[in-house]
Order: sequence, then structure tokens, then C-alpha cells
Amino acid sequence: MTMQSIALFGLAALAVGGVLWVFIYPILSGEQKAEKRRDSLVRTGAAAPARVGRNAQKSRREQVEGTLKELEDRNSKSVPLSVKITQAGLSWSKQRFFITAGIFGVVAFVIAHMADAGLLPSLGLMFVAGIGLPLWMLKFLKKRREAKFLEGFPDAVDVIVRGIKAGLPLIDSLRIITTDAPEPLRSEFRAIIETQTIGIPIGEACGKLYERIPVPEANFFAIVVAIQQKAGGNLSEALGNLSRVLRDRKKMKNKIQAMSMEAKASASIIACLPPAVAGLVYLTSPQYIELLWTHPTGRMMLMGCAIWMSIGVLVMRKMINFDF
Repeated sequence: MTMQSIALFGLAALAVGGVLWVFIYPILSGEQKAEKRRDSLVRTGAAAPARVGRNAQKSRREQVEGTLKELEDRNSKSVPLSVKITQAGLSWSKQRFFITAGIFGVVAFVIAHMADAGLLPSLGLMFVAGIGLPLWMLKFLKKRREAKFLEGFPDAVDVIVRGIKAGLPLIDSLRIITTDAPEPLRSEFRAIIETQTIGIPIGEACGKLYERIPVPEANFFAIVVAIQQKAGGNLSEALGNLSRVLRDRKKMKNKIQAMSMEAKASASIIACLPPAVAGLVYLTSPQYIELLWTHPTGRMMLMGCAIWMSIGVLVMRKMINFDF
């Protein structure tokens, strides 16, 4: 078999695996049943207030539920590319992103073509470098920016609480963060102040923080401010409770990471074992293992092993990464 046939087999295997992952995995994991149950509960919860009299005065609990429903509906929408670029902390336009992705794809195609990899492998590498690599970079930068934000967010909430207890308005307390806090907290709270300055209510301005930093902690902050704006209450006490929740979540996250380190170490050993054994066999008996890349059947077996090893690594990564 030629290299083009091997590449075609690998691309077909990846395509079939991707289709199975998208369409079969949600059925087996129960995600579709859970989503249907959530939709039924949302419809039931939305139909219940309709039975209340039109002239009845809304209670504080109904106002809170309405605010939570509005935030949930706004945050459940699909994220466009421009928002993903903003979440990664980049000031690029979509045109610049597409040009950069095209450059990556062309460079990968030229390198593969110069290495005599064949047309199909070159096209496959161009597809991966032009589409997969830029999106992976956005995801990596987004996670790194979120980690920096969560590192100093509890301290920023404490600053707001102390400012409100000292008699400062909420906006003045937010301005303190824009001058003393590190990035990206400084730029994000500056964006809240600028958004509120042009006439948008402070609750909606804080809600846009979750659009730029899509983490639960930012959503909690937006919900607390929005509820206090609509229903009233002691904002310093609510934010103080939020600060304790954020610190407890941080402790829980660190505890989960410590408890999962054994599973991560085991997964790393299992993933590194086949290449290590292959390297040792090559050092001791090169003729014994050279058939894997010199014979056509061996190349096909090597390609299949690489694909299934990659799938196994992704499955283990999914199992040991806990979300809460």
C-alpha cells in the first residue's frame, strides 16, 4: 500500500470516529435524556407563573427567578467567532483570524509537499493546521486567561465589599479594581465601567462580564448584582457570601486536583508506555521492529495503533478531568 492509501485510511478512521463521537456518545452517556429533562423542567417552570393573576404583585422570589431565567437564556446562546477571539484576550478582527489560519494551512501544505508526503497527506495536514490549530490556540489562550482571572477574582470581590461597607458606591468600588488589580481583572472591570457609563444598567454591564469570561464565578457575580438591582437587599452581605463561595470553590478545585493526580499519573504512564517499549525494542533489535515502517502492512498497523492510542488518551483525559 502507498502512503496515500494509508493517509486515506487514517482520515476515514478519524471521520468515522468523529461522527460516532458526535451522534452516538450523547445517546450512550445520557446527555440527550438529561437535556430533554431540563427542557421539560424549564417549560414547566415558565408555564407556572402564567397561571398567576395578571394583577398580582410579583414577590421577591419571582423577581429572582425571572432574573435567573433571563441570564440563563442569554448565556445559553452559541458563541460567535468574534466573541471567542475576545475571550482569548486578543484584539484581532475575524478577517485577521482567517488570514492567519490560511497562512498556517499554506505553510503546513508546503512543508508536507516538500517532504514528499503526497497530495492527500498534505491536504490533511493543511486542514489540521488551517482549522484545528487556530481554534486550539483560541481555546488555550481562553483557558489561560480564565485561570488568571480566577486567581485574583476573590480578592477583587473583597475589595468591592470593603468599599461598599465604607460607604462608597458600587461604581467607585469597581474603579478601585481598575487601578490596582492585575490583568485581566483590570481590563474586564474597566469594560464594566465603560459599559455602564454609556447608559446600560450596572446589572446588564456586569452580565456582559460572563460573555467575555465564561466561568461560573463571573456568572455568580453578575447574578448577585442583577438581583440586588431589581429586588434590592444588602449588596455588601451578598457579595461577602459570594466571596466565601468563590474561595470555597477554589479550595475544592485544588482538593480535586490533588486527589486526581494519581489517576493523571497512571494515565500518563499508560500513554507513554507503548512508545517507550517501541524505542527500547528498536535499540535492542532494530530488524525486529523495522517492519512497522518499512512494510506496507506494518505502516497500516502503525497508523491504526496511533489512531486508537489517541482515542484512548482522549477518553482517559475526559475521565480524569472533573468539572464542578
